[in-house]
Amino acid sequence: MKPALSQVCTLDAPLEKDIEDYAAGACQAIELWVGKLDAYLERHSDADLRGLLEQHGVTAPVASFQGGLLASQGEFRKQHWDGFSHRLDRCRSLGIGTLVLAADIQGPLAQHDLERVQLSLEQAAALAGQHGVRLALEFHARSAFVNNLQTAAALVAEVSSPHLGICLDVFHYYVGPSKPEDLGYLSDANLFHVQLCDVSGVPREIATDADRILPGDGDFQLEPLIARLREIDYGGYVSVELMNPQIWRIAPRQFGEIGMTALRKILGQASMG
Repeated sequence: MKPALSQVCTLDAPLEKDIEDYAAGACQAIELWVGKLDAYLERHSDADLRGLLEQHGVTAPVASFQGGLLASQGEFRKQHWDGFSHRLDRCRSLGIGTLVLAADIQGPLAQHDLERVQLSLEQAAALAGQHGVRLALEFHARSAFVNNLQTAAALVAEVSSPHLGICLDVFHYYVGPSKPEDLGYLSDANLFHVQLCDVSGVPREIATDADRILPGDGDFQLEPLIARLREIDYGGYVSVELMNPQIWRIAPRQFGEIGMTALRKILGQASMG
């Protein structure tokens, strides 16, 4: 398992500040946040970003996230798919191997809506494959469909594309309807990315992204999940992903240090760095 930090943890800082300061905290891999990436590339070139990453000895193997693809219709769907194609071009140019795909599906749903989701996944995986990019499907706890690990794994298996796998976000795993036995659906072949966080003192029913804190500081039982990752010999990236406005106030350099320390402790890599 390879540790990484998501840029969303320091949302208020610019992309270039994250790269410099995370690297100072011994972070060697960053999960790019597409909002920051788009803002940076309005003023800089792809070559500028590649040079910045190389300068600080940092890789950007994953970007998060692409939404709006799975159940949208009409002009709304066209806009999202046009943006998706452009984003895949950027991922290929920047060497970003994995793009997180959100299951942001609103209800109510009919049978034809479920069929549209599967068809959209097939089309998205095919297009990503043409660009040499993998899609990591992230189930969302509040989604009308694909709100648990079992369903995400079933859809990935049905599409059966080497370019489509699972993004396991521990927040959505714990606050949604997923069950511990669902971890059995994970394999090194279908698990493309993992995002860790924790929540303390908040009932699952009302927990929000703003309640996310550093993994190991809250109530989530992370040990069984990490044990499963070891069992399947997962060799991909595990990032810390927090959308907590209180944490956004922390300077990127300070967060880089504490974030990597917390993550390496959870992964059993505390002696590193």
